[in-house]
Amino acid sequence: DRLEGIVAFLQAAERLKDTLRSGSTSGGRRESTAEHSWRLCLLAMLLERDLDGLDLAKLLKLCLIHDLGEAISGDVPATDQSLADGRVARERADMATLCAPLPADLRIALMALWDDYAGAGSPEAGLAKGLDKIETVLQHAIGANGPGFDYGFNLRYGMAQTATHPLLRQIRARADRATRARMEAEGR
Repeated sequence: DRLEGIVAFLQAAERLKDTLRSGSTSGGRRESTAEHSWRLCLLAMLLERDLDGLDLAKLLKLCLIHDLGEAISGDVPATDQSLADGRVARERADMATLCAPLPADLRIALMALWDDYAGAGSPEAGLAKGLDKIETVLQHAIGANGPGFDYGFNLRYGMAQTATHPLLRQIRARADRATRARMEAEGR
């Protein structure tokens, strides 16, 4: 039945709460992918007035599901990612596995959103990809990072995705300033 499938999907998606990322919170514990996705959605919501005709509901949906496949295979730190690592195909397969119990209409809709995000096929997906990178950079700027944390990587991370829209470029400039301030505060 429809509700059984929805509940089964929701229970499986709960694993994202325990999927840890390489970054730390300001309190010093590792951040979960669910927390990253929540803050990404919060950022998107706060930008509603500046979206210039983009669909906020679609943007929020993309932000909510963009890392959902990581509930199965986990997060790959940005410093370890490459175009040839098979991560995108694995995350899509994991997303399909998570969506399997859903009614067909919801399964098709979520997979279409995931595919849109992965390929940056819509303006909303392109914005979501850029905001995803910016949220990560902002988190690293306030996180209780370990010694030797590579802030310089953050100044290069996601440049292509954050250059696609004027709003992204403006927020990215602020994120980079926060990174440089952190580097200076730590004598780097």
